[in-house]
Amino acid sequence: MNDSARLMVIAGAVAALVALVAWIGDRRRMRRRNMDRVGFMPWTPIFFWSLLAAVLLLGLGGRTLLGA
Repeated sequence: MNDSARLMVIAGAVAALVALVAWIGDRRRMRRRNMDRVGFMPWTPIFFWSLLAAVLLLGLGGRTLLGA
């Protein structure tokens, strides 16, 4: 595996981790007990963009890894 593919896989894994944290944050916000305690983080867009980045980066890194 060359350096660019390794970098894409690492960046994709980090983006997937960010997507997981954002998904958990969004789920916690939707299930909060006190509806007046609204957070300031836009969890849904963070989840969307980090998941998109993770899918693209892991897909390109996997494609390079498999030699396709």
